[in-house]
Amino acid sequence: MQNNVKPIHTIKTDKAKAYALKKLGLIVITILALGAGIFTYQSQQFDFETVNGESYRWDELKGQWTIINYFAPWCAPCLREMPELNAFSQNLPEDTLLFAINYDRQTSTQITEMADKYTIEVPIIFASENTALPMEKPPYLPATFIVGPKGTVVDTIMGEVSEQELKERIHALKLVAKKNI
Repeated sequence: MQNNVKPIHTIKTDKAKAYALKKLGLIVITILALGAGIFTYQSQQFDFETVNGESYRWDELKGQWTIINYFAPWCAPCLREMPELNAFSQNLPEDTLLFAINYDRQTSTQITEMADKYTIEVPIIFASENTALPMEKPPYLPATFIVGPKGTVVDTIMGEVSEQELKERIHALKLVAKKNI
């Protein structure tokens, strides 16, 4: 007849192994949960948001040409160029986006009211402390920045712009970019 009773030191070793496995399992689960949390947090972050609530990340805009126009309602040249920007936004070239951003921070309601008052049809970026743009705020207005497909500013226009000028600039920049591929 065999004795199935384990010696005490074997039982203690088995319990220690089981405890170590549980501890390792908890560590693995914690690391996975932390990684999932970080991934979820980062995927919900954005670089800028429009007044209409659309969120954008620069890494998602790679491959696009993005035009950002700084304006203000107290800037007469800015208001004069707005119909040109509206027209351009209605006929954007392929792979091109256009946004406006108010020079002065305002609430979403104030920006919406201003857009209605001055007939601004271009999507307006809601400037906040979290807004991340690839350029510094310009020293004077109006100012238009063209961000290339790699996410860097490739052209700056200080002063008023026209629909035709923007079309010509984008066309020329795209030709240069194709030659450099």
